[in-house]
Amino acid sequence: MGAVFALVTVLAFVIVVYVGVGVAGLKSLFGIVIPYAAFLVFLLGMVYRMIDWAKVPVPFRIVTTCGQQKSLRWIKRSRLEAPYNNFEVVLRMILEVFAFRSLFRNLKAELKGPNLIYGSYKWLWLGAIAFHYAFFTILLRHLRFFTYPVPEPIQILDQIDSFFHIGLPHLYMTDVVILAALTFLFLRRLADPKLRYISLASDYLPLFMIYGLVISGILMRHFFKVDVTQVKEFTMGLVHLKPKAPNVGVIFYIHLFFISALMAYFPFSKLVHMVGVFFSPTRNLANNSRAVRHEPAPWWKKPKFKTYCEWQEEFKEQLIESGQPIDEDCYEKK
Repeated sequence: MGAVFALVTVLAFVIVVYVGVGVAGLKSLFGIVIPYAAFLVFLLGMVYRMIDWAKVPVPFRIVTTCGQQKSLRWIKRSRLEAPYNNFEVVLRMILEVFAFRSLFRNLKAELKGPNLIYGSYKWLWLGAIAFHYAFFTILLRHLRFFTYPVPEPIQILDQIDSFFHIGLPHLYMTDVVILAALTFLFLRRLADPKLRYISLASDYLPLFMIYGLVISGILMRHFFKVDVTQVKEFTMGLVHLKPKAPNVGVIFYIHLFFISALMAYFPFSKLVHMVGVFFSPTRNLANNSRAVRHEPAPWWKKPKFKTYCEWQEEFKEQLIESGQPIDEDCYEKK
């Protein structure tokens, strides 16, 4: 049901843009107002989320580890699984961010009869890392529309991405990879009954929105050609705050609307884990609780505790009425 709702939502996006631009001619609304509004929502939303995360108190170490912590000298420890200092934390975070190390170590569990069987699940890691790196490469490639002159590294990346020279204009390898990765991540949710049961519309919606973004970009490059010169002038106008809606096909505005929708949706969705991982105390803290004693926060005040006798004296009447026994030793001590 969640997948159907997400699909209908994305199709509604396409219809709204087609009617708004193709029929009503609202190019300034969909080409200027909505992108600027989406970027503003993205910026303010990310600032709000980061401030909100930074304000959350972390009273003690809650590092996620699966290795030997540093203790006695003759006991071999795991520097990456249980980092002892900030340098080791940085190494762990680099592997986590750029190589998805925890996902690579992830296992799947299946019930086969009465037995719970654990097995490797490297396909999920491969699909996730292929998607993220392909998406990141596509974002870098698009910098050529927002810079003049285009930096040489971006030109080299563009040439590498179209290395096979398939078709004209050349087919990008990352376009094929990201479509394959998205399809795998989507079918994985449908094929696994347990995963399908817990999946919500918020899990499918980003997939379909990125599907729409990628497919509209491929259609615009290979099938419904647009004037690249006008697109370049438009994007440079956005950068310099002097935008002018281009007179190009509706497919460009559909593509632009998906970008705007993703930007506005990003801070309030699960996609924000890209930034949230740096604020996660399970990842960004050193596991040194044996070496460094935990001290209460300055604002923490030691609570006043009651002895059993004090508690009994306070609720003595209620205890007697309910037939509960009274400890007479409390009164003998007095």
